[in-house]
Amino acid sequence: MESRSEQRLLKQARSGAEEALIQLFDRHHRPLFRFAYRLTGSVADAEDIVQECFLALLGAGNSYRPADTPLRTYLFGAVRNQASKRWRERKSNSGLSTTPVDNRSPETATIQGQLRRAVECAVGQLPETQREALILAHYEKMPLTEIAEVLAIDIGAVKSRLQRARAALREALADYAPTAHIPHQEQNT
Repeated sequence: MESRSEQRLLKQARSGAEEALIQLFDRHHRPLFRFAYRLTGSVADAEDIVQECFLALLGAGNSYRPADTPLRTYLFGAVRNQASKRWRERKSNSGLSTTPVDNRSPETATIQGQLRRAVECAVGQLPETQREALILAHYEKMPLTEIAEVLAIDIGAVKSRLQRARAALREALADYAPTAHIPHQEQNT
């Protein structure tokens, strides 16, 4: 039912119905923006990417075919493609600042900011294929089947990319993880 509703809205939007475009945009903007932001690290790029994807969706010669894939999956794929282009351009200049805006203590805010930057940096250092899968799975809470569609790979490849990404993050963030001291058992010889 939802896909029929979206297809109707898309048809109306392509015919110039502004209200239909607004409804589609409202339904998809937030998760697409988060995905683009996490891929690029830039609010401006994320906004531009989402807008470009919606404009392309409405444009003549658009490749989206409702019979082939759900609109959400198509849009995530389009965002991924646009973000990949921008990520390559900005890879060397990435770096996000975080400013605490709540009532945390300065020490807590500093530690949390350092951890957030460390996680962002570690995720940013992942190979693009692993980073995309990780963001879709952990931040966007997408099921493996949908991730496979967005990335145009099979589920086994998604699982493999996620496993490698998680292992790389564990290693990169080991200094931030609490460690338990496990005494070695000595054998009497």
